[in-house]
Amino acid sequence: MYLEQLHLQNFRNYQDQFVVLGAPKTILVGANAQGKSNLLEAVELLSTLRSHRTSRDRDLILDGESVGQIGAQLMRDSGSVDLRLTLHATGRRTATVHSEAVKRQLDFLGYINTVQFSCLDLDLVRGGPAERRDWLDAVLVQLEPIYAHLLQQYQQVLKQRNAFLKRLRAIENPHSDPQQLLLWNQQLATLGARVIQRRHRMLGRLEPLAQSWHQAISGKTEHLALEYHPNVRHDLAQPEQLFPEFLDQMQVKAIAEYHQAASLVGPHRDEVHLTINQTPARQYGSQGQQRTLVLALKLAELQLIEEVIGEPPLLLLDDVLAELDLNRQNQLLDAIQDRFQTLITTTHLGAFDAKWLQSAEILSVETGHLSAMDGPH
Repeated sequence: MYLEQLHLQNFRNYQDQFVVLGAPKTILVGANAQGKSNLLEAVELLSTLRSHRTSRDRDLILDGESVGQIGAQLMRDSGSVDLRLTLHATGRRTATVHSEAVKRQLDFLGYINTVQFSCLDLDLVRGGPAERRDWLDAVLVQLEPIYAHLLQQYQQVLKQRNAFLKRLRAIENPHSDPQQLLLWNQQLATLGARVIQRRHRMLGRLEPLAQSWHQAISGKTEHLALEYHPNVRHDLAQPEQLFPEFLDQMQVKAIAEYHQAASLVGPHRDEVHLTINQTPARQYGSQGQQRTLVLALKLAELQLIEEVIGEPPLLLLDDVLAELDLNRQNQLLDAIQDRFQTLITTTHLGAFDAKWLQSAEILSVETGHLSAMDGPH
């Protein structure tokens, strides 16, 4: 797939910016807070309907305006695709494909596949379990857009079940409505089991790819392992046991759930353990080694998405090349070559090895305006 054109209207600090992307790599150069990351964020929204920087659409719209819009022209193997996402300060959204509104926003997913790599991704290693769960879910949505609907259903049932537990706690009677609690338990277990199965299956496919990349980058001196630890303990080789185990563990935790007025069992409490040479990665070695791990995960994402959807996804690199030494830069360059269209942000071109610039279009970004510039030759 290839993103040919992007049109930003009243989006972040862009008033009306039309961008034609004419090279395998586009490098966006500018000082901080000029709008480089905003352009990548626009592509991310078209791909996932989410921003990793904010949960409020109000923040995405140019100050003083009530509506913002992102438009794109995309070329896929199946033909050209015209996408448009309209954001309202009220939080309402409109999404169109070929100028026709989609009935559900979730139907907008799957047209643009992306892998994003930013300095925030080091939180995959250093952060808490929530960062790793969000990462798992984001990869799954790229592979199976319908997963976004499943996750939304699960989170809605979780929210309603927690509200029910709070009501029980407020009236100080854990047994006031056992039938309704059983109903919430069954719904949570049904949806939660499907989330766990998909996460487990996806991580099983991703791990050997990440291990291969990690060995290549580390010079075969380190062994990476990705271990999925679902909160619902069961034999992962026997998925048919997952639903009854889920219900049994809710029964065991019933008193604790009542006192805490919160659901303590389910994939919202899952963990992914990242280990290098059998040592937790967050405790292992230098920042450089942690960057190697994250780079291996991102390259594995690229490879897995391409294998599953049959087309190379876009790669969004947000100010990370300066964080990588020359060896890791060259590993990344060799991996993507011209196969993956890549959008890259940087504050200065000096962070790049000359090879990066050979097939790149270089755009200057200044206060929400883009202009072509010549790079060093």
